[in-house]
Amino acid sequence: MKLLPDASQPLTAELAAEAFAAILDGAVAPDDIQHFLTVMSDRDETSIEITAAVREMRKRMKTISAPEGAIDVCGTGGDGSHSLNISTAVAIVVAACEVPVAKHGNRAASSKAGAADTLEALGLNLDRASETAEATLADLGICFLFAQKHHPALAPLAPIRKAIGKRTIFNLTGPAANPARVKRQLIGVARPDFLPVYAGALELLDYEDAMLVAGDEPLDELSISGPSSVHRLGQSSTRITPESAGLAQHPSEELRGGDAAYNAAALMRLLDGEAGAYRDAVLLNASAALMVAGHVHDWHSGVEEAAEAIDKGLAKALLNCWVAY
Repeated sequence: MKLLPDASQPLTAELAAEAFAAILDGAVAPDDIQHFLTVMSDRDETSIEITAAVREMRKRMKTISAPEGAIDVCGTGGDGSHSLNISTAVAIVVAACEVPVAKHGNRAASSKAGAADTLEALGLNLDRASETAEATLADLGICFLFAQKHHPALAPLAPIRKAIGKRTIFNLTGPAANPARVKRQLIGVARPDFLPVYAGALELLDYEDAMLVAGDEPLDELSISGPSSVHRLGQSSTRITPESAGLAQHPSEELRGGDAAYNAAALMRLLDGEAGAYRDAVLLNASAALMVAGHVHDWHSGVEEAAEAIDKGLAKALLNCWVAY
Protein backbone atom coordinates (compact mmCIF):
# COMPACT_ATOMS: atom_id res chain seq x y z
CA MET A 1 0.00 0.00 0.00
CA LYS A 2 1.20 3.48 -0.86
CA LEU A 3 1.27 6.33 1.62
CA LEU A 4 -0.53 9.54 0.75
CA PRO A 5 0.96 13.00 1.32
CA ASP A 6 -0.18 15.27 4.13
CA ALA A 7 -3.43 16.82 2.88
CA SER A 8 -3.62 19.53 5.54
CA GLN A 9 -1.68 21.82 3.19
CA PRO A 10 -2.32 22.41 -0.53
CA LEU A 11 -0.56 19.86 -2.74
CA THR A 12 1.59 20.55 -5.76
CA ALA A 13 0.32 19.34 -9.12
CA GLU A 14 2.79 16.47 -9.10
CA LEU A 15 1.94 15.28 -5.58
CA ALA A 16 -1.78 15.57 -6.24
CA ALA A 17 -1.51 13.57 -9.47
CA GLU A 18 0.47 10.82 -7.73
CA ALA A 19 -1.99 10.70 -4.83
CA PHE A 20 -5.11 10.43 -6.99
CA ALA A 21 -3.49 7.91 -9.32
CA ALA A 22 -2.72 5.69 -6.34
CA ILE A 23 -6.23 6.11 -4.90
CA LEU A 24 -7.95 5.27 -8.19
CA ASP A 25 -5.65 2.30 -8.81
CA GLY A 26 -6.53 0.74 -5.45
CA ALA A 27 -3.02 1.15 -4.07
CA VAL A 28 -4.02 2.96 -0.86
CA ALA A 29 -5.61 1.56 2.31
CA PRO A 30 -9.26 2.62 2.81
CA ASP A 31 -8.59 4.30 6.16
CA ASP A 32 -5.82 6.39 4.60
CA ILE A 33 -8.11 7.42 1.73
CA GLN A 34 -10.83 8.42 4.16
CA HIS A 35 -8.45 10.55 6.20
CA PHE A 36 -6.91 12.14 3.09
CA LEU A 37 -10.24 13.08 1.50
CA THR A 38 -11.70 14.35 4.78
CA VAL A 39 -8.74 16.58 5.60
CA MET A 40 -8.68 17.97 2.06
CA SER A 41 -12.41 18.71 2.19
CA ASP A 42 -12.13 20.37 5.60
CA ARG A 43 -9.61 22.92 4.30
CA ASP A 44 -11.21 23.22 0.82
CA GLU A 45 -9.68 21.77 -2.28
CA THR A 46 -7.56 23.90 -4.60
CA SER A 47 -7.86 24.37 -8.36
CA ILE A 48 -4.65 22.41 -8.86
CA GLU A 49 -5.92 19.46 -6.80
CA ILE A 50 -9.28 19.37 -8.60
CA THR A 51 -7.50 19.46 -11.97
CA ALA A 52 -5.16 16.62 -10.99
CA ALA A 53 -8.06 14.46 -9.80
CA VAL A 54 -10.05 15.11 -12.99
CA ARG A 55 -7.09 14.22 -15.19
CA GLU A 56 -6.54 10.93 -13.37
CA MET A 57 -10.24 10.08 -13.59
CA ARG A 58 -10.25 10.85 -17.29
CA LYS A 59 -7.35 8.45 -17.85
CA ARG A 60 -9.38 5.60 -16.36
CA MET A 61 -12.92 6.27 -17.56
CA LYS A 62 -14.73 4.36 -20.32
CA THR A 63 -15.26 6.93 -23.06
CA ILE A 64 -17.65 7.30 -25.97
CA SER A 65 -17.42 9.34 -29.16
CA ALA A 66 -19.54 12.47 -29.35
CA PRO A 67 -20.70 14.71 -32.19
CA GLU A 68 -19.07 18.10 -32.66
CA GLY A 69 -20.58 20.64 -30.30
CA ALA A 70 -21.91 18.16 -27.74
CA ILE A 71 -22.39 19.62 -24.26
CA ASP A 72 -23.24 18.45 -20.76
CA VAL A 73 -25.42 20.00 -18.07
CA CYS A 74 -24.89 18.78 -14.53
CA GLY A 75 -24.03 19.94 -11.05
CA THR A 76 -21.80 18.94 -8.18
CA GLY A 77 -24.81 18.10 -6.02
CA GLY A 78 -24.80 18.39 -2.29
CA ASP A 79 -26.87 21.57 -2.03
CA GLY A 80 -29.44 19.88 0.21
CA SER A 81 -32.36 21.43 -1.66
CA HIS A 82 -34.08 18.11 -2.54
CA SER A 83 -35.50 19.82 -5.59
CA LEU A 84 -37.04 18.39 -8.72
CA ASN A 85 -34.56 17.16 -11.34
CA ILE A 86 -33.77 20.37 -13.15
CA SER A 87 -30.59 19.45 -15.05
CA THR A 88 -32.20 16.21 -16.27
CA ALA A 89 -35.14 18.14 -17.70
CA VAL A 90 -32.76 20.76 -19.12
CA ALA A 91 -30.82 18.03 -20.94
CA ILE A 92 -33.97 16.80 -22.69
CA VAL A 93 -35.16 20.30 -23.60
CA VAL A 94 -31.76 21.43 -24.90
CA ALA A 95 -31.36 18.26 -26.96
CA ALA A 96 -34.79 18.99 -28.46
CA CYS A 97 -33.30 22.33 -29.56
CA GLU A 98 -30.87 20.27 -31.69
CA VAL A 99 -27.87 20.67 -29.40
CA PRO A 100 -26.31 17.22 -28.65
CA VAL A 101 -26.33 16.56 -24.90
CA ALA A 102 -24.16 13.89 -23.29
CA LYS A 103 -25.79 13.86 -19.84
CA HIS A 104 -23.46 12.54 -17.17
CA GLY A 105 -25.14 11.51 -13.93
CA ASN A 106 -25.69 8.99 -11.18
CA ARG A 107 -28.20 7.76 -8.66
CA ALA A 108 -29.08 10.00 -5.74
CA ALA A 109 -26.46 10.52 -3.08
CA SER A 110 -27.85 13.31 -0.91
CA SER A 111 -31.29 13.70 -2.53
CA LYS A 112 -34.20 11.28 -2.98
CA ALA A 113 -33.88 11.02 -6.76
CA GLY A 114 -30.82 11.59 -8.91
CA ALA A 115 -30.77 11.80 -12.69
CA ALA A 116 -30.47 8.02 -13.04
CA ASP A 117 -33.36 7.36 -10.66
CA THR A 118 -35.72 9.76 -12.39
CA LEU A 119 -34.82 8.68 -15.93
CA GLU A 120 -35.39 5.08 -14.88
CA ALA A 121 -38.82 6.04 -13.51
CA LEU A 122 -39.56 7.67 -16.86
CA GLY A 123 -38.98 4.31 -18.52
CA LEU A 124 -35.34 4.53 -19.58
CA ASN A 125 -33.53 1.20 -19.21
CA LEU A 126 -30.25 2.27 -17.64
CA ASP A 127 -28.29 -0.78 -18.77
CA ARG A 128 -29.47 -0.41 -22.34
CA ALA A 129 -28.98 3.36 -22.21
CA SER A 130 -25.35 2.77 -21.27
CA GLU A 131 -24.85 0.23 -24.04
CA THR A 132 -26.44 2.48 -26.66
CA ALA A 133 -25.16 5.84 -25.38
CA GLU A 134 -22.93 6.52 -28.37
CA ALA A 135 -25.68 5.51 -30.80
CA THR A 136 -28.45 7.55 -29.16
CA LEU A 137 -26.18 10.58 -28.96
CA ALA A 138 -25.49 10.29 -32.69
CA ASP A 139 -29.06 9.41 -33.72
CA LEU A 140 -31.22 11.35 -31.25
CA GLY A 141 -28.82 13.97 -29.92
CA ILE A 142 -28.99 12.75 -26.33
CA CYS A 143 -27.54 10.03 -24.13
CA PHE A 144 -27.18 9.22 -20.45
CA LEU A 145 -23.69 8.41 -19.23
CA PHE A 146 -24.33 6.49 -16.02
CA ALA A 147 -21.34 7.27 -13.81
CA GLN A 148 -21.30 3.77 -12.32
CA LYS A 149 -20.78 2.29 -15.78
CA HIS A 150 -18.16 4.73 -17.03
CA HIS A 151 -16.01 5.24 -13.93
CA PRO A 152 -15.24 1.74 -12.62
CA ALA A 153 -12.24 3.08 -10.68
CA LEU A 154 -14.65 4.95 -8.40
CA ALA A 155 -16.62 1.86 -7.36
CA PRO A 156 -14.28 0.82 -4.52
CA LEU A 157 -14.45 4.36 -3.15
CA ALA A 158 -18.24 4.34 -2.71
CA PRO A 159 -18.24 2.86 0.83
CA ILE A 160 -15.42 5.18 1.84
CA ARG A 161 -17.27 8.25 0.61
CA LYS A 162 -20.43 7.05 2.34
CA ALA A 163 -18.52 6.65 5.60
CA ILE A 164 -17.18 10.21 5.30
CA GLY A 165 -20.78 11.40 5.09
CA LYS A 166 -20.14 14.71 3.33
CA ARG A 167 -18.94 15.91 -0.04
CA THR A 168 -15.37 15.15 -1.09
CA ILE A 169 -13.27 16.21 -4.05
CA PHE A 170 -14.93 13.46 -6.10
CA ASN A 171 -18.22 15.38 -5.99
CA LEU A 172 -16.36 18.27 -7.60
CA THR A 173 -14.55 16.23 -10.22
CA GLY A 174 -17.59 14.33 -11.52
CA PRO A 175 -18.96 17.02 -13.84
CA ALA A 176 -15.54 17.66 -15.40
CA ALA A 177 -14.90 13.96 -16.04
CA ASN A 178 -17.59 13.49 -18.68
CA PRO A 179 -17.01 10.23 -20.60
CA ALA A 180 -17.93 11.93 -23.89
CA ARG A 181 -15.09 14.42 -23.33
CA VAL A 182 -17.36 17.37 -24.02
CA LYS A 183 -15.62 20.69 -24.59
CA ARG A 184 -18.57 22.85 -23.56
CA GLN A 185 -20.48 22.55 -20.32
CA LEU A 186 -22.92 24.13 -17.89
CA ILE A 187 -21.88 23.18 -14.36
CA GLY A 188 -23.79 23.96 -11.20
CA VAL A 189 -21.71 24.37 -8.03
CA ALA A 190 -23.41 24.13 -4.66
CA ARG A 191 -21.21 26.82 -3.09
CA PRO A 192 -21.23 30.30 -4.65
CA ASP A 193 -17.98 31.20 -2.88
CA PHE A 194 -16.27 28.23 -4.53
CA LEU A 195 -16.91 29.34 -8.13
CA PRO A 196 -13.50 31.03 -8.61
CA VAL A 197 -11.68 27.91 -7.39
CA TYR A 198 -13.67 25.61 -9.67
CA ALA A 199 -13.25 28.02 -12.58
CA GLY A 200 -9.51 27.96 -11.96
CA ALA A 201 -9.55 24.19 -12.39
CA LEU A 202 -11.54 24.31 -15.63
CA GLU A 203 -9.14 26.90 -17.03
CA LEU A 204 -6.38 24.31 -16.64
CA LEU A 205 -8.43 21.73 -18.54
CA ASP A 206 -9.25 21.62 -22.26
CA TYR A 207 -12.60 23.42 -22.43
CA GLU A 208 -13.78 25.58 -25.31
CA ASP A 209 -16.42 27.19 -23.13
CA ALA A 210 -17.98 26.57 -19.75
CA MET A 211 -20.40 28.39 -17.50
CA LEU A 212 -20.31 27.82 -13.76
CA VAL A 213 -23.43 28.80 -11.86
CA ALA A 214 -24.57 28.85 -8.26
CA GLY A 215 -27.83 30.02 -6.74
CA ASP A 216 -27.58 32.01 -3.52
CA GLU A 217 -29.68 29.49 -1.54
CA PRO A 218 -27.06 27.79 -2.09
CA LEU A 219 -28.10 25.83 -5.16
CA ASP A 220 -26.05 23.93 -7.75
CA GLU A 221 -27.95 25.55 -10.62
CA LEU A 222 -29.38 28.93 -11.57
CA SER A 223 -32.02 29.90 -9.04
CA ILE A 224 -35.57 30.77 -10.05
CA SER A 225 -36.12 32.15 -6.52
CA GLY A 226 -33.53 34.93 -6.48
CA PRO A 227 -30.03 35.96 -7.57
CA SER A 228 -27.36 33.59 -8.84
CA SER A 229 -23.63 33.93 -9.47
CA VAL A 230 -22.37 33.14 -12.96
CA HIS A 231 -18.74 32.63 -13.99
CA ARG A 232 -18.02 32.01 -17.65
CA LEU A 233 -14.50 30.98 -18.60
CA GLY A 234 -12.44 33.94 -19.73
CA GLN A 235 -14.98 36.46 -18.47
CA SER A 236 -15.70 38.33 -15.27
CA SER A 237 -18.16 36.89 -12.78
CA THR A 238 -21.67 38.30 -13.00
CA ARG A 239 -24.94 38.16 -11.11
CA ILE A 240 -28.29 37.38 -12.69
CA THR A 241 -31.88 37.04 -11.56
CA PRO A 242 -34.83 35.30 -13.23
CA GLU A 243 -35.96 38.72 -14.41
CA SER A 244 -32.70 38.99 -16.39
CA ALA A 245 -34.17 36.35 -18.70
CA GLY A 246 -37.71 37.68 -18.65
CA LEU A 247 -38.93 35.15 -16.08
CA ALA A 248 -40.78 35.55 -12.80
CA GLN A 249 -39.39 34.58 -9.43
CA HIS A 250 -40.96 31.63 -7.62
CA PRO A 251 -40.62 30.46 -4.00
CA SER A 252 -38.06 27.67 -3.71
CA GLU A 253 -40.67 25.49 -1.97
CA GLU A 254 -42.46 25.15 -5.31
CA LEU A 255 -39.48 23.15 -6.62
CA ARG A 256 -39.47 20.69 -3.77
CA GLY A 257 -39.07 17.17 -5.16
CA GLY A 258 -39.80 13.70 -3.87
CA ASP A 259 -38.87 10.18 -4.85
CA ALA A 260 -38.12 9.10 -8.41
CA ALA A 261 -41.76 8.45 -9.29
CA TYR A 262 -42.81 11.86 -7.97
CA ASN A 263 -40.05 13.68 -9.85
CA ALA A 264 -40.70 11.71 -13.06
CA ALA A 265 -44.40 12.63 -12.96
CA ALA A 266 -43.51 16.30 -12.50
CA LEU A 267 -41.09 16.14 -15.42
CA MET A 268 -43.77 14.64 -17.67
CA ARG A 269 -46.19 17.40 -16.69
CA LEU A 270 -43.48 19.91 -17.54
CA LEU A 271 -43.02 18.37 -20.99
CA ASP A 272 -46.80 18.45 -21.43
CA GLY A 273 -46.66 22.23 -20.99
CA GLU A 274 -47.49 22.77 -17.32
CA ALA A 275 -46.59 26.29 -16.24
CA GLY A 276 -45.00 27.23 -12.94
CA ALA A 277 -41.75 27.25 -11.01
CA TYR A 278 -40.40 24.01 -12.50
CA ARG A 279 -40.92 25.17 -16.08
CA ASP A 280 -39.32 28.56 -15.43
CA ALA A 281 -36.33 27.02 -13.61
CA VAL A 282 -35.79 24.68 -16.55
CA LEU A 283 -36.13 27.50 -19.08
CA LEU A 284 -33.59 29.64 -17.20
CA ASN A 285 -31.01 26.88 -16.98
CA ALA A 286 -31.69 25.68 -20.53
CA SER A 287 -31.00 29.21 -21.74
CA ALA A 288 -27.60 29.08 -20.03
CA ALA A 289 -26.86 25.73 -21.67
CA LEU A 290 -27.85 27.02 -25.10
CA MET A 291 -25.52 29.99 -24.60
CA VAL A 292 -22.63 27.71 -23.66
CA ALA A 293 -23.33 25.67 -26.79
CA GLY A 294 -23.11 28.83 -28.88
CA HIS A 295 -26.67 28.19 -30.02
CA VAL A 296 -28.00 31.53 -28.72
CA HIS A 297 -26.28 34.67 -27.50
CA ASP A 298 -28.54 36.09 -24.81
CA TRP A 299 -30.81 34.92 -21.98
CA HIS A 300 -34.09 35.93 -23.60
CA SER A 301 -33.39 34.08 -26.86
CA GLY A 302 -32.46 30.95 -24.95
CA VAL A 303 -35.66 31.03 -22.91
CA GLU A 304 -37.75 31.50 -26.06
CA GLU A 305 -36.11 28.60 -27.88
CA ALA A 306 -36.38 26.27 -24.88
CA ALA A 307 -40.05 27.18 -24.40
CA GLU A 308 -40.75 26.46 -28.04
CA ALA A 309 -39.14 23.02 -27.75
CA ILE A 310 -41.54 22.22 -24.91
CA ASP A 311 -44.65 23.82 -26.32
CA LYS A 312 -44.30 22.23 -29.76
CA GLY A 313 -43.98 18.81 -28.12
CA LEU A 314 -40.42 18.35 -29.38
CA ALA A 315 -38.95 17.62 -25.95
CA LYS A 316 -41.61 15.05 -25.07
CA ALA A 317 -41.25 13.36 -28.48
CA LEU A 318 -37.50 13.14 -27.97
CA LEU A 319 -37.93 11.51 -24.56
CA ASN A 320 -40.37 8.98 -26.00
CA CYS A 321 -37.96 8.09 -28.82
CA TRP A 322 -35.11 7.75 -26.33
CA VAL A 323 -37.07 5.46 -24.02
CA ALA A 324 -38.13 3.31 -27.00
CA TYR A 325 -34.64 3.15 -28.58
